Amino acid sequence: MTTKKLQQIEERIKKIKKELQLIGDMRPGTLSKQYKDPEKKGEGYYQLSFTHKMKSRTEYIRPVFVKETRHQVKVYKKFKKLIEGWIDLSIEYCRLKMDLAKRDKLK
Repeated sequence: MTTKKLQQIEERIKKIKKELQLIGDMRPGTLSKQYKDPEKKGEGYYQLSFTHKMKSRTEYIRPVFVKETRHQVKVYKKFKKLIEGWIDLSIEYCRLKMDLAKRDKLK
């Protein structure tokens, strides 16, 4: 049973790796619309806020690039989710592998 479970985990990891190969342009952060006068909601501008290498940053995004930037942020979130899933599976895989080796040693 454990060997079968190991094979299932390996397959899921392979699937994640294939999905990661298809990842395109990405950017971390949150894109939001800010206003110079929030009460009147006039003269809005877009802002991308993110942290990279332990530094918080803010970039202003021109309206023409908002759609593309939203897509890049979405791709980054998908990337993070895939990596997190891969790590979870790897931890489970290593534990099962050690359990299996322990059982074999006791036999």
